[in-house]
Amino acid sequence: MKIYYIHQYFRSPEEGGATRSFHLAKGMQDAGYEVEVITGGFKSYDFRKIHGLKVHYLPVPYDQKFGFLRRILAFLIFVIKAKSLLKKLPRPDLLYITSTPLSTGWIGLWAKKKFAVPYIFEVRDLWPEAPIQVVGIKNPLIKKYLYGEEKRIYKNSLQLVALSPGIANYIRKICPEKEISLIPNFSDPEIFFPKKKEKNLLRRYALQEELTIAYTGALGQVNAVEELLELAELAQLKGKNWQFLIMGEGSEEFNLKQRVKERGLEKVKFLPFGSKRQVNEVLSLADFAWISFAHFPILKTNSPNKFFDALATGKAILVNHKGWVYRLVNQNKIGFSGLPGNLPNLILQLEKLEKTPADLKSMQAYALNLSHQFFTKKIAVSRLLHLLDPEKYPIIQDHEAYTRIA
Repeated sequence: MKIYYIHQYFRSPEEGGATRSFHLAKGMQDAGYEVEVITGGFKSYDFRKIHGLKVHYLPVPYDQKFGFLRRILAFLIFVIKAKSLLKKLPRPDLLYITSTPLSTGWIGLWAKKKFAVPYIFEVRDLWPEAPIQVVGIKNPLIKKYLYGEEKRIYKNSLQLVALSPGIANYIRKICPEKEISLIPNFSDPEIFFPKKKEKNLLRRYALQEELTIAYTGALGQVNAVEELLELAELAQLKGKNWQFLIMGEGSEEFNLKQRVKERGLEKVKFLPFGSKRQVNEVLSLADFAWISFAHFPILKTNSPNKFFDALATGKAILVNHKGWVYRLVNQNKIGFSGLPGNLPNLILQLEKLEKTPADLKSMQAYALNLSHQFFTKKIAVSRLLHLLDPEKYPIIQDHEAYTRIA
């Protein structure tokens, strides 16, 4: 079977960032499927083999720092370029299309009509609901059009893949007749694994063997990393020597650095964005991973990569929003809530944990166990292969496993 995997923001493990599509595409290829990836990001067309995986790069630059209109233009150009490339390539048996943005679904609609090629649509974030809530789209005609396109893309898909129970429940309300497979984000245990705090790394980053909290991910408007700075400020006012590491890039990077400088937050360190292996190195220096999003209802459904990477390294979790991740943290006893208004109480909980290191080790052990049981690359690939051929590839976990643990 020949499959074109379409993802506008495809990243290899060496590039860092979200590498879900690489692992799923490589998993299908290793199982015997003929897989090619179509993505964007370069100034001119390029074709590369990455770990044996064929990747077509379209000339559609994109940066998280782009403004709203420039992003929309990049989305539309990618659809046009992808259609043009598909006309030149051999006809596939299936398209596997992943959002965001929702506009990638137009490629599936077009290919189904023009070439009678079915498509599986993977919903990573809920568009258009996310930009409607976050950006504040008010025009009723635009909203009606976007919701209509969302429903059309879902209804015409061969099958749908959701990354969290919240996303799956949302889709069921729109298309109750469609089959939805739940394949959450995951980590690669070959890259993310527990490591002791190495003295040479502590020296390299000018760190002490104190309680350390790390954020590794995008620094955009929806990531709410400023709330980690609020925690750092409270800790400093209480005379704590706790350390805060921020590794990432994005539109809010400058503002966050300015805030740290203005408030004299001496224990906050910004580290350059790096590969997955570099993220694992930084997490090895931390006791907790900070997982945060802005407080829009739709963002509670998220399935963030950084959370699963942190679990695989055996880190306890601090989460600032209520949703699936919040429930996983609470019910599996792997961390604390850092909700707005709860930060003073969080400080007290962390102070207590400083005095009982065995409790921290228990949280970290629970986190690692949760990762190995439910959120590995092997499990995710097995669920995708089961979706493609249920008889050949028996599922490792039933569909409800992910809702039971939360």
